[in-house]
Amino acid sequence: MILNVLDLFAGAGGLSCGFQMAGHKIICGIDSDKDCKETFLKNHINSKYLVKNMEDVSKNDIQKLLGKNKIDVVIGGPPCQGFSISGKRIVSDPRNQLYNEFLRIVDLVNPKAIMIENVPGFKGLYDGKIFDDLINKLSKRKFQITSKVISADDYGVPQSRKRIFIVGTKKNQYIFPKPNKEKITLWESISDLPLLEKDLDSSNYNSSPKNTYQKFMRKNSKNVQNHVVTNHTEKTKNIINLVPEGKNYKSLPKSLQNTRKVHIAWTRLDGSKPSLTIDTGHRHHFHPKANRIPTVRESARIQSFSDDFIFLGTKTSQYRQVGNAVPPLLACKLSKNLVKSLEDD
Repeated sequence: MILNVLDLFAGAGGLSCGFQMAGHKIICGIDSDKDCKETFLKNHINSKYLVKNMEDVSKNDIQKLLGKNKIDVVIGGPPCQGFSISGKRIVSDPRNQLYNEFLRIVDLVNPKAIMIENVPGFKGLYDGKIFDDLINKLSKRKFQITSKVISADDYGVPQSRKRIFIVGTKKNQYIFPKPNKEKITLWESISDLPLLEKDLDSSNYNSSPKNTYQKFMRKNSKNVQNHVVTNHTEKTKNIINLVPEGKNYKSLPKSLQNTRKVHIAWTRLDGSKPSLTIDTGHRHHFHPKANRIPTVRESARIQSFSDDFIFLGTKTSQYRQVGNAVPPLLACKLSKNLVKSLEDD
């Protein structure tokens, strides 16, 4: 079964990339971030993309985007800043109401299924009022709902990244896939990429693929793109050099421990484990071996974007696009179980 997919709050398209990886057809994406459009269209062939605030998307916009295509599933992750642990958690934050815009679009296209991704805090904050409201509204629309907080490293992604997924189908209830028995480490995911200790960038692989994950990442790519070093100051590189792999600011001399006022400051990633959650490039997590932050390509590998998925725009924008995305490999596995539910229908 091939599903026609509409991706809301699509960003660069991590969630839809996973559906595309599973063989489904991405009809279009919608997001207010104009920097994501070119990346999405380059990597989702024959798709469309609308740059617009979701609350301003009209019925006419949807009709133009879809044409004669019938949407089978609506996917997306309403912006999560209002629910984030690091946020101010203000219930009136407008970003906390964007799930209603997701529902409005669902009403316009009447899909067989929906899939929503968000941070785990979406479920518990404000005494669960927003989560309960969403579930009630989906139930009134005749969706059977299953939700679960899952970690990407349980599904073949070399990254410890917990998110809640809410899946609704019109008949048979969705069942989440079983976790993998083995996990992919950070170093297993990127060890074939050049360290770039002398060069600022490289389009050549460091070696042949060393494991199944690297083979999968390189399947359709002959060279490395988006692999450009962030040029830190000598002072910054010297401080990073003092931090052992897997450690943070607590390993620094006391005179340097307060140079950054965040609890994750000067964290060197541990290559022997799945990575910490990839961020949007705020320069606090550093490469396990080199004295720098991971490149966009290394971050993309950790997110499970294959090497033929090319990020466009400024480097700052590319980091944001990668960090905000759903890991495609996780999305692919979730989509396969969704098909099972719909085929049973």
